[in-house]
Amino acid sequence: MVRIAQGQVGNVGGEPFWRWYGYNYHVEWCAVFVSWVAKEAGIGETIIPKFSAVSVGVKFYKSRGLWRDRNYSPRPGDIIFFDWNNNGTIDHVGIVKNVENGRVYTIEGNSHDVCKEKSYLLTSSYIYGYGTPNY
Repeated sequence: MVRIAQGQVGNVGGEPFWRWYGYNYHVEWCAVFVSWVAKEAGIGETIIPKFSAVSVGVKFYKSRGLWRDRNYSPRPGDIIFFDWNNNGTIDHVGIVKNVENGRVYTIEGNSHDVCKEKSYLLTSSYIYGYGTPNY
């Protein structure tokens, strides 16, 4: 997952991902990116769902007992979900690259319409929680 996601860093606009998903027009593509990476890694939809709405990803992991709150220490390949306004609405999703020195490093599609590597304090209030796929 991480290696494939890293290969997409710098992509602007996300067209390969949203077209693959079935859209014929530009959409918010963070969840579509995660789905595409999983497909490219050969990971089935019973492990990482094909989803375009971040809330669907959260529901998937919660319904399977694979959800961890923001106090969890994530592992590479976990799926990280964000709530930018701290209002309970999940706004964004990415892939955990690694954790080091109290920070979680991510690869995210559609970070201002670009695929980027980013990092956050593990204690960031923006982190809503994590999906923990059974690979």
